Amino acid sequence: MITVRKTSFRLDTEHTTYLFRKTKYGHLEHIYYGNLLSKEDRAGTLAQKRSIQVGSSVFYDPEDSVYALDSMCLEWADNGRGDYRQSPTEFVMPDGSFVTDFIYESHDVLDGCVPMDTLPTAYGGNQTLKITLKDKAFPIFIDLYYTVFEQTDVITRRAVVRNEANAPLTIRRIMSMTMDLPDECFQMYTLDGGWIKEANLHKRPVTYGITVNSSTTGASSNRHNPAFIIAEADANEDYGDVYAFNMIYSGNHYSIAEKNERDDVRVSMGINPHLFEWIVSPGDKFETPECVMSYSSRGFNGTSHHMHDFINEHIVRGDYKKKERPVLLNNWEAHFFDFNEGKLLRLAKDAKELGVELFVLDDGWFGDRNNDNAGLGDYTVNPKKLPQGIKVFADKIRKIGLNFGLWFEPEMVNEDSNLYRTHPEYAVKLPNRKAVLGRNQLVLDLCQKEVRDYIVEQVSNILDEADIRYVKWDMNRHIAEVFSSVLQNQGEFYHRYILGLYEVLTRIFVPRPHILLESCSSGGNRFDLGMLVFSPQIWASDDTDPIERLKIQTGLSYFYPQSAMGAHVSASPHQQTLRETPLATRFHAACFGCLGYELDLKYLTPEEKKDIADQI
Repeated sequence: MITVRKTSFRLDTEHTTYLFRKTKYGHLEHIYYGNLLSKEDRAGTLAQKRSIQVGSSVFYDPEDSVYALDSMCLEWADNGRGDYRQSPTEFVMPDGSFVTDFIYESHDVLDGCVPMDTLPTAYGGNQTLKITLKDKAFPIFIDLYYTVFEQTDVITRRAVVRNEANAPLTIRRIMSMTMDLPDECFQMYTLDGGWIKEANLHKRPVTYGITVNSSTTGASSNRHNPAFIIAEADANEDYGDVYAFNMIYSGNHYSIAEKNERDDVRVSMGINPHLFEWIVSPGDKFETPECVMSYSSRGFNGTSHHMHDFINEHIVRGDYKKKERPVLLNNWEAHFFDFNEGKLLRLAKDAKELGVELFVLDDGWFGDRNNDNAGLGDYTVNPKKLPQGIKVFADKIRKIGLNFGLWFEPEMVNEDSNLYRTHPEYAVKLPNRKAVLGRNQLVLDLCQKEVRDYIVEQVSNILDEADIRYVKWDMNRHIAEVFSSVLQNQGEFYHRYILGLYEVLTRIFVPRPHILLESCSSGGNRFDLGMLVFSPQIWASDDTDPIERLKIQTGLSYFYPQSAMGAHVSASPHQQTLRETPLATRFHAACFGCLGYELDLKYLTPEEKKDIADQI
């Protein structure tokens, strides 16, 4: 519920209250975020008191010696007006300066959620508060959106910048949210790692200065997941003040916890300003990704439950939102690139006998793809492997009694491919430098409309040709050379790439709701809320070693539900760690998420086959 009283704004969920107010000069002052308050007006009681002049301060009004923005807990902040903490914005204003002064202009309380034009958002919210701020010198506006999801104890925030001046506005940094909290000897918890060691939970104190959690790879990344926690020092699973944050975005993200000399902590979250620059023309606007916030005094379990419920009820959508996911068998670790139709059908028959419901054909079925050096971009069936084509093969799988799924990597291209030979300009690369490769491949430039159209057409043709019920969408390298031939301002590249990805996913999968999409990016490189909007489950890691998976899945569980995690039983000893583990141990780790198997069943003993049948 949203309540507006004169100068204060109160957002209540089932168990929490979020409170801020407009000051006498029109700035937004953050007051409280915590357990549900009584119904009385508490803004004046809870707000920080200012009665003495603080040395070394710059005063907003020369006639007011106690109003210094640097010593206030703010809900939004500016540059050049005396607040020396990191601002949520860095604009080059029409006069060429970096100085901004956004003050309250108006507010509105709206029913439900307010969708964005360019980015995915949560759905099913109760109410939305829209606060409009206006710069004092120029007709440039920031609309702050707060949406309340009462039953899940979540509040989302985002910002929209509108330029109504007669000159361009350059954005170098724009956060989706900022909030100043009184210090409780906070600890920051992040999910960090790399390939085959994603989402390991790390804890560090929020010390004086700035603690950063960010990604610069062009994706939300396996290095640092967007989700993070700020918690009081002695918080545990069941007790303590915990603030959890996440963002509905799949690109470069940036979050800070900045502790100042007064022990206040500024939390900000948004698009990473690294190599970012966006020019907002007169009459145009820029939308930031939606951030997700939750508070609990019941420790990490409290915010974890809030986030799980929020994702299941307000992020995941479509036919598979509440549907039990099929137990699948993926052929990758059984065959890699070395397969033919006979091998695949034998594996599928064995899988059916054990109770598997879905057979997934992974990499190697298209183009001249017998290794990872060639074929990406050419989505025509390899006739040597599937001589009768994808439709006939899918029909054979269905005749065995299994649904059929298929692997794609549509965002990538090999130099040894018909697509690259025909359209080398489709790749992300610089015209005057030798391209760098990752897994022997280049990234396709999703900033280009022709590239997006090509991907949609090629993937759609395959999906419509055969009875395909599942797609694994992979991305096996990071973006390195940030350049697009169609952009005048290369600072827009990273964000436009993600906008292009969301457009492609929308065009392919919204008209085909019967297809279960599982996102993947060399494992967990894009395990984020933005992908969960399109993909009800995400491949958590290429590491299926059960001992390593426990760390990965435990970390993810602080923010993401089990139904979002793809997890497979693979062979022992494990191909990466060489660790030998019992089949039961591998199953117990994999059944934590969306269960699948990824091994050659012909090497199993009769006892192991019986065990798998019993597991399923």
